[in-house]
Amino acid sequence: MNRTQTLFDTHLPPLADRLRPTSLNDYKGQSHLVGNGKLLRRIIEEKKLFSMIFWGPPGTGKTTLARIIAQTTNAVMKEISAVSSGVKDLRTVISMGNTNREMGKQTLLFIDEIHRFNKSQQDALLHAVEEGTIILIGATTENPSFEVISPLLSRCRVLTLRTLEESHLESILGHAFNTDIILSQLHIKIESNIQGKLIQSAGGDARKMLNTLDVAVQLLGEEKKITDEILSEAIQSKTLIYDKTGDYHYDTISAFIKSVRGSDPDAAIYWLAVMLEGGEKPEFIARRLIILASEDIGNADPNGLIIATSAFQAVHVIGMPEAAIILGQITTYLASAPKSNASYNAINQALKNVKENGTPSVPLHLRNAPTELMKNSDYGKDYKYPHSYPDHFVNVNYLPEKNNVSFYRPSNQGHEKWIKERLKSLWGNRFTKK
Repeated sequence: MNRTQTLFDTHLPPLADRLRPTSLNDYKGQSHLVGNGKLLRRIIEEKKLFSMIFWGPPGTGKTTLARIIAQTTNAVMKEISAVSSGVKDLRTVISMGNTNREMGKQTLLFIDEIHRFNKSQQDALLHAVEEGTIILIGATTENPSFEVISPLLSRCRVLTLRTLEESHLESILGHAFNTDIILSQLHIKIESNIQGKLIQSAGGDARKMLNTLDVAVQLLGEEKKITDEILSEAIQSKTLIYDKTGDYHYDTISAFIKSVRGSDPDAAIYWLAVMLEGGEKPEFIARRLIILASEDIGNADPNGLIIATSAFQAVHVIGMPEAAIILGQITTYLASAPKSNASYNAINQALKNVKENGTPSVPLHLRNAPTELMKNSDYGKDYKYPHSYPDHFVNVNYLPEKNNVSFYRPSNQGHEKWIKERLKSLWGNRFTKK
């Protein structure tokens, strides 16, 4: 037995856990949140906590940041995973929060993968967050706008974490070799080009990088040098087993969605097979396809959303293994369909406009007038009923006064090309101008 094996036989935690920072001084990345004078650094220094959602890719420091906040502010921290916890666990923590508050202590509840909680589970948090019984920090890789219910989202601040830069990963690697209880004793050699390959393979994910390094070290021979062959084997060994809650889960669903979006049914079917063989929940895949059908296909093929929704229902009713057939059909259909994100862009631009300019009053001619008082106040006056005109259309303004903005710009793809021509015949170039 060589020295490397002896050191690993001590049953220490994985490298990524051993190197987890315990203070902001050691924390890498997210300078837009933890830099001098930035939001999180201020609330930590002033110990003025509020509930928040950390949204960002895997391995960017969401859990670590929550622990630093709790430790630095002397809050009592309870960690749970939405994968394995339910309402009963939440009630236990909330009860603990009530007790702690009576003792003058704050309770910080960290929920990893909060997007996996269903509506009733998220509802159970509302009162405790509103009353301040607990300070909630949720971590998610999914867009909170889609995965977190609106009442809970309104009670939290969403903070976006960014993918780590290469300079951050280089610094983390240097820290690992110099300070880790195992690596610092082994005096491991790694050439700059091999280190660069290790960093590049991580894709901005510090945990993935450290886990790969952990495997590479265990593959070392007596020479104690990480060669290209050893690193390649370590990278490959990290992708042999599909982890439904880990890094590969997120990488694979990303590859799957991007393959469908990229109109490659072969690649899409391949990644679908990887997920199904790994035991991924078919409902999770079907739900993502519903989002894609609207976001990436939209009106280029309106049937996409209808078929994707039907597929979700069928998958839910049928279950595995036959659900794979249904997922195969909808995946190939959506991958082969014409693509457009015009509707997706339209709603995003409209939301941005409303947020920036506020909610305007509704023009009088567009208002209903169910009472005489409203009629006397000119509600509905001069409204022109489209069906009373040729082609069931009349050119009037339906937007607020002095608002001549265009949000929806149809593409030339599929059915949307017909929509574009029809709107152009009705409204001129309003829906095509940039």
